[in-house]
Parts: sequence; C-alpha cells; structure tokens
Amino acid sequence: MSAKHLRCNLSARHQLSALALGVVGLLGTAGQAWAGGIMIYEAGQEGTGLANAGAAVLATDPSILMNNPAGISQLKGTQVNVNAQVILGDLQFSRDDDNTFGGNEGGNSLEYIPGSSFFISHQLEDQRTSIGFGMYGNFGLALDYDDDWAGRYFTQESAIMGVSFQPTFAYQVTDDLSLGFGPRLMYGYFRTEVAVNNNVLGLGNADDGQLRYKDEDWGAGVNLGLLYNLNERTKLGLAYTSKIDLEFEDSPELKDITNPLLNLALNRVGIDQLQLDMSVPQTALASLSYQLGSQWTLLGSVGWQDWSEFGKIGVEVDTNAAGTSTGVDRQYKDTWHVSVGAQNQISRKLRWNMGVGYDSSAVEDDDRTVDNPMNEAWRLATGFNYELEEGLDLTMSYTLIWLGDMDVQQTKSRSGGSVSGEYANSALHVLGGGMIWRF
Repeated sequence: MSAKHLRCNLSARHQLSALALGVVGLLGTAGQAWAGGIMIYEAGQEGTGLANAGAAVLATDPSILMNNPAGISQLKGTQVNVNAQVILGDLQFSRDDDNTFGGNEGGNSLEYIPGSSFFISHQLEDQRTSIGFGMYGNFGLALDYDDDWAGRYFTQESAIMGVSFQPTFAYQVTDDLSLGFGPRLMYGYFRTEVAVNNNVLGLGNADDGQLRYKDEDWGAGVNLGLLYNLNERTKLGLAYTSKIDLEFEDSPELKDITNPLLNLALNRVGIDQLQLDMSVPQTALASLSYQLGSQWTLLGSVGWQDWSEFGKIGVEVDTNAAGTSTGVDRQYKDTWHVSVGAQNQISRKLRWNMGVGYDSSAVEDDDRTVDNPMNEAWRLATGFNYELEEGLDLTMSYTLIWLGDMDVQQTKSRSGGSVSGEYANSALHVLGGGMIWRF
C-alpha cells in the first residue's frame, strides 16, 4: 500500500448544516511498511537485504523487473523467484494531557502482516530479447487499534493495499544498453472502521455507533527502465513508474447510530454513497553499482515519490451548529530516498548483502494523523544469497525500519476535540526469504 492523491467526490449538498457531532474518518491508511509515504521496498527478494541500494541496477534474479524492467535482459535462460516475508511492528500510542477523548491507548496497532511475491523471466532465442512476469505488493498499509481507544472517532481499523501484476518486455539494444517496459495492472482494496459519537455536542452518555466502509478496484500504469554499462566496473539503472488511479465507491454501513439528529445529519450529507478517488504515486529511481573486484560490489540509489497530492482530501464528517464539512487536507508532500549498500561474494556459493537507507517524511510533524502516523524512516538491512546446488539459490534478509518518536495532535476543525500523544520508539522488523530456480 500506496498514492498521489485521495479525494472524496461528494456533491455540494454535503455542506448542509446540522446540529449533531459526527465523526467519520475514511482516509484509511496504516502501516504495512513505510518508505517516504506508504510504498514498500521489501518484497522478500534478495534486494531487501540492501535497503533498496542498487534496486534499479542489481539484475541477479527476476525480481529486478519490479524496480527496473530492463534488468531482466541480463538474466540467462529461464529463472523463477518465489518469496515470502512477514512485517512485525511496534507502533504504540501514548496519550498526553491535551487528549480530550476518553478511552485506552489502542494497543500495538501493527502486530504482523505477511506477504509474498512471484517473478519469472525468460530469455528468447535471439538472446537480446527477454520477457517476464511479476506479482508483488509494494503499496499498502494496515492498522488495527482497540475499538474503544482514545482516537476511535478518527479511526479504529483501516487498511489499503495494492497487488500488482506486471508482464515485462526487455531488449538489449547494444552490449551496454538495455531498455525495458512493463505494463502494470493493480488490484486495490480499501477498508476502514471508525466510531461515531452519538452524543449531541458531546453531551450525554450514549454508546458509540460505528461506520464501516470497504471497496475494491482495478487500475493500470506502466514501469519503464534503462540499464547502461558506463564502463567495465560501473552500471547505471534508471526507472520510472507512472501513477495508478483507483476509485472506491460504495455504500458505507452505519451501525448503532441512536441519535436522531445525527442520523438526520448523516443522511443529509449523502453518507449513503461515498466515492474515494486515489492515485498511487508516480516514482523515479536512479541506481549505480561499482565492482571493486572479484569480491566486493558497492551500490547506491536515489529516488523520488510524488506524494504531494495524495493528502488533498480525506473524508471526515465533522458537524457543529454552523454547518457540516466532509473534506480534510492531509498536507502531504513529495518524498526523497537515498540508500547505499554493498555485496560481499564471500565464496562461490555465498553472497552477503548489507545496506542503509533514508526516506524523508511525507508529512510535517504538525500534520501527522493517527490513521497514518508517518515519519522519516531509516532502514538498516542485511541478508545473504546461498547456492544450495547448481541452479537453485536460497535468499534470506532482515530489515529494521526505524521511525523513532512521532508526536500527534489531531483536532476536529469544526467541533474541536483532539487525540493527542506520541508513538515512542516506533519501528518495523521485516523478515523475508525466497528461492531462485535457474533453468
């Protein structure tokens, strides 16, 4: 999971006034793994152990097509790569004195998320043309707080994920230059649950209601890539991925809305049909590799992700006596990535990978939200590739994604009321592994 912009295409009648306090948060993003926004570098492949260093240039197996379609031109014969991984999170909220809502602190909102990927490449008889296919998830988030936590009127549970299916074509134009093209079809899934306050203007002691919303959609984009040998030791990889538009439109489920004025308000703003138009962001990536000798290879990457329009709109029904609003600007901004790494070919059979990476944050500290508590991220990664037998390799990797301390104070613009606190020492742990068959 994740996205250039997210907007709610609700009509002007949604601005009709009402006298109820309703809270509906539908941005619905939360953490499978953070890059600068919610793009995922880790897919269980060998490159996971490099913190994305050299991702557009390291053509050691078919997973290169995810980052640079031109890379499969360097692979001989037929190669198959199957991977699996699990993401373990430590993302726990602690409230402070500025918090105005009752409830607990939500628990660990990100415990674990499994994932998998599949890649295949085949070199045609002319030995300059290669074809391939990949199925992978490199965009997504998922959070699950306790239902009665202090931020329940902003989100209780939310998930968005994208699974890509990418046929790929690569052609070796010269001995030094290869080009690649990969049309990408993405399946997108969106789900959110949020508590609704049944008490008019915060008065009373009524139990909460709940809004649930889910939908799915398909979108299409393209991956383009170039791979060039600058000299005998140095390779350059350039890659671009276009945006993918996803549209979620369905009727939300309202449960236990007992306040008649709140029911009237929700009906008047057309809550029976919500449309969310989202764009998975376009990206650009440049990578270099330098062969020091027979044993060591140095790698690096610089990347850009277009998050500046992703946060233009969330959905938040926030009502007071003056009127009703349904939109909120998340104030997202573009992110930058840089990473460096190295490979050590310890023996003919064993290769050791290591890398460190940094991603800037898609939000300023003042704009951070509990449905997507993003921050700048540091990656420390390591892993290995081991040849079990001729034509069969095993890869394993570990990545620490360090988000650090994240302050949050999210306030309703009309009705007031804040969820305020901190996610302290936030981190993700990614364990992955795979097999590579070469025929």
